[in-house]
Amino acid sequence: MLQIDNTIISFDLFDEFFVCNLFSCKGQCCIDGDEGAPLQDEEVEILEKIAPDVLEYLPEKSRQIIENQGVSYIDREGENVTALVDGKECAFVYRDSDGCAKCAIEKAYKAGKIDFYKPISCHLYPVRLQKYNDYIAVNYHKWSVCQCARDLGKQQQIAVYQFLQQPLTRRFGEKWFSELQTAAKEYKNNNFKEK
Repeated sequence: MLQIDNTIISFDLFDEFFVCNLFSCKGQCCIDGDEGAPLQDEEVEILEKIAPDVLEYLPEKSRQIIENQGVSYIDREGENVTALVDGKECAFVYRDSDGCAKCAIEKAYKAGKIDFYKPISCHLYPVRLQKYNDYIAVNYHKWSVCQCARDLGKQQQIAVYQFLQQPLTRRFGEKWFSELQTAAKEYKNNNFKEK
């Protein structure tokens, strides 16, 4: 584990390879699972505010759930998560012409309708954040549906932290990410010396 400021980072971010491969997985991470995507408290407020601008990109069933039940719910651990359709699929998912599950929030952002890209937990995936007292754990989440992303990342030799440069910078800042890059180089150099 590595510490930068108040974050504790798993070395898996350096050791594991990852590049999303939507062509292969069809956005399975947005439609599988037993809970919605984790939300920060302020993100619930943002989603409530922008929901009217996002609804037009969603299928009817998703629109009804968001309009009738809201944008989020409290999960078993007492955390805010995105609303689900049929207890499984994120309510903010739409499918493109190829049947790939994509984020309607991101689509509305790219269309210039809203100024919020998407929840940070979605942007950061496969990294998950966990708050512990004064620290935030930054961990890699290994999920079977993402095997194609691990394969593509290995083929292209792109580590998790490299693939997630934009969202990690969005969450922690440029200085933090620069320190992470430096730590990654030092870590790799030390590993190479040990071999």
